Amino acid sequence: MDKTVLVSGVDLGQGAEILRILDGAGLKISVALWVYLPEYEDWRLVLSSRKFDAVRLPTAYGLFHDALEAAGIPLERTPPVMILGMSDPFIRTLRRIFGKAKSVDGMRLGGQTIGDRFVDDAYAYRIS
Repeated sequence: MDKTVLVSGVDLGQGAEILRILDGAGLKISVALWVYLPEYEDWRLVLSSRKFDAVRLPTAYGLFHDALEAAGIPLERTPPVMILGMSDPFIRTLRRIFGKAKSVDGMRLGGQTIGDRFVDDAYAYRIS
């Protein structure tokens, strides 16, 4: 089975590519994972970074889109994204539980409440 389609409806390769682009742009992403959240009834690429925290949320989304545009990824090819602050209960709980793990790349999470969010399913790239 192709690793990029392990999670139904999500392109894992695209998520990894986006993370490489953001790292290359110096955004130092601390948390990156696909999450299926019942309140949206779809998958979101959840990202968190101190660089995003240093600016207002609309500017953080602007930094995200600017990095992708500079890499040749147009807005219409951008997946649904949720940028959360490092102090968000969801991010804090993820970092507390998994932050010291050697690697979480490819880890599956789900069927549980993490912080203040119920997660049906998730695929992690990075939690540090």
